[in-house]
Amino acid sequence: MANSPKQVMDLRVAKGFSEAQSNEHKRNWDDKKWDRAMGYGTYDRTREHLNFEMVNGRIVPIDKKKSIPDCIREILSARGIKDPNEGLPEPKFRTVVNFIFGGSRERMHELAFGDQAVNLNKDADNSHIKRCPDIEKWALDVYRFVADKWGEENIAGFVVHLDETNPHCHCTLLPIREGRFAFKKMFGGGNLYDYKDYMRSLHDEFAKVNEKWGLSRGSDISKTGARNIPPQEYRRMLSRECADLESQIESDKSLLQQLKLEASHAGRRVKGLTTMIANLESRKAELEQEMVRLSTDLQAGKGNADELQRKIDRLGKDYQKVLDSLTDKRQKLAEASHKLSEYRELEEESREKTNEYRQQAEDYKRSIREASGELAGQIRYRIADAVINDVIGGLRSSLPKLGDAGSAFDGTLLEDLAERGEDILKCAGMLFAGYVDGATTFSEGHGGGGGGSDLPWGRRDDEDDLLWARRCLFRAAKMMRPAGGKSVKRK
Repeated sequence: MANSPKQVMDLRVAKGFSEAQSNEHKRNWDDKKWDRAMGYGTYDRTREHLNFEMVNGRIVPIDKKKSIPDCIREILSARGIKDPNEGLPEPKFRTVVNFIFGGSRERMHELAFGDQAVNLNKDADNSHIKRCPDIEKWALDVYRFVADKWGEENIAGFVVHLDETNPHCHCTLLPIREGRFAFKKMFGGGNLYDYKDYMRSLHDEFAKVNEKWGLSRGSDISKTGARNIPPQEYRRMLSRECADLESQIESDKSLLQQLKLEASHAGRRVKGLTTMIANLESRKAELEQEMVRLSTDLQAGKGNADELQRKIDRLGKDYQKVLDSLTDKRQKLAEASHKLSEYRELEEESREKTNEYRQQAEDYKRSIREASGELAGQIRYRIADAVINDVIGGLRSSLPKLGDAGSAFDGTLLEDLAERGEDILKCAGMLFAGYVDGATTFSEGHGGGGGGSDLPWGRRDDEDDLLWARRCLFRAAKMMRPAGGKSVKRK
């Protein structure tokens, strides 16, 4: 089961849902945004037509005209519920739960594309790929799981993406119970421990949904203690994940820098248009004053009437041009302001993701340190496990001879352990972990000879943990004997 396909259920709680997030979910992008997204290598526009959404339990094409914030407003209005963050300088209430559901890439590709070969290379053309019924049935099961658990009326969005590297679905849920937002009540109570227990049981429940789809629940580390894989492999896995996250952070830094530049450009455009509008307003006021003055002179019979009228007509044309220009610039200002707001939202979203990746990387690094400590503990356990049979065997063979002579113990492992057991175990632990130089230095510093063989030292390919620990123990016993000897060599 260790290598069986695993389910994915990620939950993020938020204090709102932006238009930019909705545009990402629904792929409501222009060519420029698509080009930027495809530049990351994880999006494939030629597969966008395979995406779909679930509305009231039915599979429908994605409606790009209606945003998820629009759906949220409709839900709240229909039920007479007020958004508690409305009118606040800064939102502070958790009103949205963002889910991502999916699974191991190979299995999700089987559900989505069957035996069709999808080219995941950047800029590949996959427009010929067809959507398979299994992904729709899986999505319907996930939708029903969410609806039964938290209420179908609380689902504001359920979008399935088949145009990314790994097929998955996004569910936007409003944590509403009895007509009020109630995230704590719906998701495990008011403290961290209750929340962890709730999430643990939630993964168990979701695993029952995924069982028929060949997706299993990941191992619960809090229950297993170990991670169903050797600590060395676990550390390597975490190191790879950590490296991937570091790469993602670098990628996000690049995106963040790009968004900053675009936001800066949009800001300059807003400033320039604002200045143009101010100048046009001034020009408009000047023309109005001049036309009023000329009209007054015309009515009073001052000057040549035809000349005055020609001037008024000419000013009227200039005035209309100013009005047209004002209308154009105001419209462009509104568009530029909207883009600026959008870029800033994307910038903030990218910054939050980068911070999440950094935190996750720190968590992995901490897990690596913990796994190192666990490895030391398992080394000690393996050595102790290897010792006990030899100790018992030594006692059984030596006890009958005690009456004749205690010299029966001379040169045995039992004698070595009786005299230098703690140091032998420490030295064996270093050998097990591959610290040959450290083991040699330790033995020489604690009364031992430090070696006893010119043969290369190292773990054999066909040697399991127990045999390796046993051999380390016997070598450590030799190294800790006072007689002089040569240091073991690395393989």
